[in-house]
Amino acid sequence: MTQQSRARLVLGNWKMHGSLAQNAVLLSALRSANTEADAGPHAQVGVCVPFPYLAQTAQALQGSVVSWGAQDVSAHEQGAYTGEVSAAMLKDFACRWVLAGHSERRAYHGETDQAVADKARAALQSGLTPVVCVGETLAEHESGQTLDVIRRQLAPVLALGAQAVARMVLAYEPVWAIGTGRSATPEQAQQVHAAIRAELAALGTAQVLVLYGGSVKAANAASLFAMPDIDGALVGGAALIAEEFLRIAAA
Repeated sequence: MTQQSRARLVLGNWKMHGSLAQNAVLLSALRSANTEADAGPHAQVGVCVPFPYLAQTAQALQGSVVSWGAQDVSAHEQGAYTGEVSAAMLKDFACRWVLAGHSERRAYHGETDQAVADKARAALQSGLTPVVCVGETLAEHESGQTLDVIRRQLAPVLALGAQAVARMVLAYEPVWAIGTGRSATPEQAQQVHAAIRAELAALGTAQVLVLYGGSVKAANAASLFAMPDIDGALVGGAALIAEEFLRIAAA
């Protein structure tokens, strides 16, 4: 499947930012912008917001072309898991997306590759689309381990099978480029995306969208999106600025 025949997706990850007042301004700007015209008919735009703001986001964006989701999900359906949020709960707020395995969750909360796959499975069982994040640290990058790390992280996810993987989105986010102002060059990103695409093709799921995440901004979005295996972006800090985020979507 060629890039032209795959859809495009730009997702904003607000991380732990926002307030009711700030969100109202940002969501209003996203809703009022003609994102469908800006990004084209084959592009999708969404935001992944902190759990407390899902109700506000759902109300603000309902009926618009901008979709929404959460930043994490429990691998458990229900039970004595204080502080966890289940996929069914997210579905109650009409979430479409949920991030799984973001590098900050892996680093700060000790999420293993298998735990990420378990979360992706739970999301799928409730009809959510998991956005499974993979990426290497600076030390791994500099020692030439990038592709080995990516394959290791993907292994338990791909083991869920073609039918499951076909309903996911993947996001390559080099840890050394997240929030640092450093971004992989389009060519560096394409090399990793091509390797991910090869893993997907071997499973028969080459059509799965693969996003790039790591200091994406309006200034570099077009050059990244021009690469044949980059299908969009998982946007961090720039997603908190409506004008910047919409310019990325327009790219």
